[in-house]
Amino acid sequence: MKRVMVGLVIALALVASSAAQVYPNRSIRFIAPFAAGGGSDLIARKLAQKLTEVLGQPVVVDNRTGGSGVIGTDATAKSAPDGHTIMMTTPTFTVNPSLMRKLPYDPVRDFAPVSLIATAPHLLAVHPSVPAKSVKDVVALARAHPERLTFSSGSTGGSSHLAGELFNSMAKIKMTHIPYRGGGQAVLAIVSGEVSLGFVDLVSILPQVKNGRLRGIALTGLKRSSLLPNLPTIAESGYPGFQSGIWYGVIAPALTPPEIVARLNSELVKIVRSPEFLESLTAEGAEAVASTPEYFDDFIKHEIARWAKVIKEAKISTN
Repeated sequence: MKRVMVGLVIALALVASSAAQVYPNRSIRFIAPFAAGGGSDLIARKLAQKLTEVLGQPVVVDNRTGGSGVIGTDATAKSAPDGHTIMMTTPTFTVNPSLMRKLPYDPVRDFAPVSLIATAPHLLAVHPSVPAKSVKDVVALARAHPERLTFSSGSTGGSSHLAGELFNSMAKIKMTHIPYRGGGQAVLAIVSGEVSLGFVDLVSILPQVKNGRLRGIALTGLKRSSLLPNLPTIAESGYPGFQSGIWYGVIAPALTPPEIVARLNSELVKIVRSPEFLESLTAEGAEAVASTPEYFDDFIKHEIARWAKVIKEAKISTN
């Protein structure tokens, strides 16, 4: 029996090695679990175009939407692990395990991380009527008037909501969350003064800051942005380690041969570090990462644990 098992392992390894040598031998499906036109979809399409050129096979974006990304993610998990299905993933991938009672997949066990592509910070912005010009001012106001300061987000459990709850936790304050149906409505709520402030993706809110309709307070990344170089981060404003925002990564089904993962990673790193792609990321307020699979694997596990703590403390539920 032992010899049979050893033989099977060797045979499977030879099959995987052979598959990797001829990879890819047909078109590649690039699942984007959110609607066309959003940030993750646009980056997926840029990557797909470049991968098509370097891999010699069509890389086709497949928008499998619904369930806060669960439908597309489940489709990826259940696809053949041969490198011909990959997926663009975002923070919802690491947040959903804490927001949903039961998922049809395990975010660690059922996937092979390929590369963390890029990250983009939120911008903490306030309505001009709010008498705050710094993080310190915001915290002082929140402490003086508990729960009176309100912050908007495009959905309960979304990245903007969690950024606000993380700020609540680290600053030991209590701002009130007001959810809206989509990021656009959440921004309009801040601009109109319906809510006090918000943690919004940098590019979508930047025009409102530049025209004076909103006041930028601080960025949520670990580094300043070239788009607003004079604006500090929350981390450097008294809350070391504070970090939130959007990130984009590529994953494949679990058991995808390591040789194929390595090939995909190598090509993605070259693409992301190319001047053309770097320029497009900067325009979106994002910063290239282009990580190894091992780094992305550790990143995913860390993000799952980090947001589980925030979600539990804030008693957030979408069920």
